[in-house]
Amino acid sequence: MIKELHEKIQRGEITSLELTKGYIKTIDEKNDNINALLEVYKEDALREAKKVDEEVKSGNKIGMLSGIPGVLKDNICVKGNVTSAASKMLENYIAPYDATVVKKLRREKIVLLGKANLDEFAMGASTENSAFGVTKNPHDTNRVAGGSSGGSTAVVAADMAVWALGSDTGGSIRQPASFCGTVGLKPTYGRVSRYGLIAMASSYDQIGPITKTVEDAAIVFDVITGKDEKDNTTADKKTENFFENLKPELKGKKIGIIKKMFEEGLNGDVRNVIEKRIEFAKEQGAEIVEIELPHLKYAMSVYYLMVPSEVSSNMARLDGMRFGLCDATENVSKNKSILDIYKNSREAGFGAEVKRRIILGTYALSAGYYDAFYKKAQQVREIIKHEINEVFNEVDIILTPTSPDAAFKIGERGSDPLAMYLEDIYTVSANVAMVPAISIPAGTVKRDDKDLPIGLQLIAKWWNEQELLNVALAMELK
Repeated sequence: MIKELHEKIQRGEITSLELTKGYIKTIDEKNDNINALLEVYKEDALREAKKVDEEVKSGNKIGMLSGIPGVLKDNICVKGNVTSAASKMLENYIAPYDATVVKKLRREKIVLLGKANLDEFAMGASTENSAFGVTKNPHDTNRVAGGSSGGSTAVVAADMAVWALGSDTGGSIRQPASFCGTVGLKPTYGRVSRYGLIAMASSYDQIGPITKTVEDAAIVFDVITGKDEKDNTTADKKTENFFENLKPELKGKKIGIIKKMFEEGLNGDVRNVIEKRIEFAKEQGAEIVEIELPHLKYAMSVYYLMVPSEVSSNMARLDGMRFGLCDATENVSKNKSILDIYKNSREAGFGAEVKRRIILGTYALSAGYYDAFYKKAQQVREIIKHEINEVFNEVDIILTPTSPDAAFKIGERGSDPLAMYLEDIYTVSANVAMVPAISIPAGTVKRDDKDLPIGLQLIAKWWNEQELLNVALAMELK
């Protein structure tokens, strides 16, 4: 899609301005219902589109993403604009700088349409935790779009933008991609700079693209990758051109299947959809190999010990004094001390899920419990990383479902945090192991007489996004 639009703009068959106006029109028609965008940069978007058109009129060659409208998850800083992370705590926070990914996109002369809704501080699997309302699934507005990048994914699925960026800590790009029928890529940890991303869990967070096709994901990915001196966790890897090297690859590939993932907790309709794609891979010449990852069963436990711990640490800066909502002026009478201001500001600024994870994390990090919980989780994480790394000596790609079921109804799981956490059961392992993973549409299932998308997850070895994208391209529904 992006390639075709690029060629049309370059040839003068359409203008970026016309394209941008079309997407703004769609936003005006759909966003009030879907609630995918928190802010729309209409004037800025039109101005940037005009600049690209002037470049084309002058006979200059433009980049693949130049003039192509996209959106960002609202935990990615854009200078001079609100970056709220969908929280009352940062409702009025104006970012003083651009995130590194934004700088890279601006150099490409993209058209930024706005900021997308999310679960507050990216904590959730449904975008129901946003302080500014739930994002609805474009395929059935009675159902969630997934989370935490639900707004970004819904925007692409509803044709309100061509591409989007999300963040993925435990499946927050891939799970909503599965629910909304889009492609969602979580890169290897360290492949994309996190500078300017409001941190949730710093050793897990990664920014990645959400698009309609694998080809589009490769195009966006090319722009945002690379070493960043402002983020010392980024790797000094040779810059690759993933799009130019993109080719479908299945014949001769060894694809690993973890049998237990298809036996426990997976909806039968979803299993059937995934198994059909496995049969397709076989028909294309792939070899299906059953693999064992004995310690993978501990991935969820590791994740829900380490992530809340890092949340507790990262959220400490949001105290109503240095950053965030300050209760001091509005409730002078009840604030008797600095501690009162701190407590009351955080009480008013944070939602229930954020508070829950801060409490869990603070407990895990507290004196007498650190060794038993956080340190132990770190040790098990290293075992899982090693185990997954070793299995790639046997297979090229691991294939799993993305989510146990299709999108659930709004409000259906709000009273059961554990059921919500289990939405990430197939996705957290890639974050624990820091390896790249992608969700691609695999088919649909019927729910309430509506066809709801189902996602297929592919996982690759560290730094092997090229092979991941190539296999995904070959397995993509045509």
